[in-house]
Amino acid sequence: MLSRKGLIPEDYLLTRLAEDVLQPKFKAKAGKARFVSKNGTCNVAHTNIREQGRFLQDVFTTLVDLKWLHTLIIFTMSFLCSWLLFGMIWWLVAFAHGDLDQSGDDFIPCVTDIHSFSSAFLFSIEVQVTIGFGGRMITEECVSAIIILIVQNIVGLVINAIMLGCIFMKTAQANRRAETLIFSKHAVISVRNNKLCFMVRIGDLRKSMIISATVRMQVVKRTTTEEGEVVPLDQIDIHMDNPVGTNGIFLVSPLIICHVIDKHSPLYEMSASDLLHEDVEVIVVLEGVVETTGITTQARTSYVSEEILWGQRFVPTVSEEDGMYAVDYSKFGNTMKVPTPCCSAKKLDEAGGIARFKMTEGVTLRASVRRRRGSAVPRRSRLEILKTHD
Repeated sequence: MLSRKGLIPEDYLLTRLAEDVLQPKFKAKAGKARFVSKNGTCNVAHTNIREQGRFLQDVFTTLVDLKWLHTLIIFTMSFLCSWLLFGMIWWLVAFAHGDLDQSGDDFIPCVTDIHSFSSAFLFSIEVQVTIGFGGRMITEECVSAIIILIVQNIVGLVINAIMLGCIFMKTAQANRRAETLIFSKHAVISVRNNKLCFMVRIGDLRKSMIISATVRMQVVKRTTTEEGEVVPLDQIDIHMDNPVGTNGIFLVSPLIICHVIDKHSPLYEMSASDLLHEDVEVIVVLEGVVETTGITTQARTSYVSEEILWGQRFVPTVSEEDGMYAVDYSKFGNTMKVPTPCCSAKKLDEAGGIARFKMTEGVTLRASVRRRRGSAVPRRSRLEILKTHD
C-alpha cells in the first residue's frame, strides 16, 4: 500500500488512528495461515505445475506479470539480440558478396561502407531504429539485402509494439489505483437497527471516483460435509446491506459496509467466545471502474478472528464545515464500545431478539435506581429522630 512507499504515514492506512478507546489485544494463533493478506495479496503458492508451456502461450500476460527488473532485462535483451542477429546477417551478406575485400570504383556493394562486423552491427542499429546517419546505405545490387531490410523493419516494429505495450500496461495496472482504496484495520460486530451486524469501513483517498463500485464478502473457513469430506478452504458468500440500498455504492466519503447476521449468515451460530477460538477469515473485495482510465480495478483485504472486535462500532468521520462536508481520516479506524449481547445471533433470536435484550438492560437500570432511592429513606428517618431528641 501507499504506506509502504512512504507517501503517507504508516498509521494512515489500514490502522486505527489516535484511538481514545483501548481495544482488546489478541495474540495471533501459531501456525494459522490467512488466505488473503491485509494488503490484498493472496497467500497461495502454486507448486508442482507440470505444464509450464501454458504460460508461453500467453506471452504478453506473462511479461506484464513479471517483476520490473525482469521486464527491463527482457526489454534490453530483446533489442540487443535482434541488433546482433541482423548485424551478423548483414555481415554474412557483405562477406558472401565480397564487399569486405573489394574496393574498386567499378564495384557496387550490397551495403556501402561495411568493412567489418562492427560496421555491420552499426548498420543493423541504424536500420531497426531508423536513425539514418547517411554513411551506410543499401543499394539495388542485392535482392537478398532488400528482403533482409524489409524483414528487419517488420521485426523491429513487432518488438517495439510488444515491449512498449508491456511497459505501458505495467505502469497503468489497475492495482496501482487500488493503492488509494483503504479498509479499516479491524472489523466490528455490534447492534445496528435492532440487528446484530458485521461491519467494515472502506474509503477512497482520491478525488477521482470509482464508477459502479461494488463490494463483496466471503467467509473462508474449514468445513466438513455430511459425507465426511473435509474442505480446507470453503468460500461462503455473505449478503450485505449496502449503505445506498442498491447493488453499487457511491464511494465519495468513507462508508460502513454492513452485513446483517441472520439465519442465512455463516456467522449466525458464532458468539463472542466462539470468535476467539474458531479459525474464521472474512474476505472483503471492492471492485469498480477507474473514472480517469476506464480500467476495472479491485482492492482486497481480509479479517481473521483476532481482527474482529465484538461490541464495538466505528466513530463518525464526516462533519459539516463552512457549507461543505469534511472527512477526518484520522478517525477512519477508530472504534468505540457499545452495549452488545455476547451470545450468537441464533441464541439471540431464540431469546426474543434485541428488543428483549434492551428491555432486560432497562429493567436492570431501573432496579438500581429504586435501590438507591430506598436506601435514602432510612437516612431521613434517622435525621428526624436526632432532631426530636434535640
